[in-house]
Amino acid sequence: MIKSERREQKMMGLGERWRLQDAKARFSEVVKRAREHGPQRVTLHGKDAVVIVSAESYDRERERHTGRRLVEALAASPLAGIMLERPFISGPVRDVEV
Repeated sequence: MIKSERREQKMMGLGERWRLQDAKARFSEVVKRAREHGPQRVTLHGKDAVVIVSAESYDRERERHTGRRLVEALAASPLAGIMLERPFISGPVRDVEV
């Protein structure tokens, strides 16, 4: 591929990065590529601004970060039955008019 073709692809938003104005003009294509080829980055003033991902990818990623697996691991731990002492610390309280 010659240099001018690569530059044209970059300017037209082909690949994984799209300039904002190109993404707006070709939003249907950006969505289609996100669904078929993975995340599409949109740049603003030459810097990454947002990433467009398919709903399936987003949902799959959200499921990973619920904390459920950590809770299950702690519950299955041999130390699960240990009672921890929670000290109560009291400090000075000032009167506040409401």
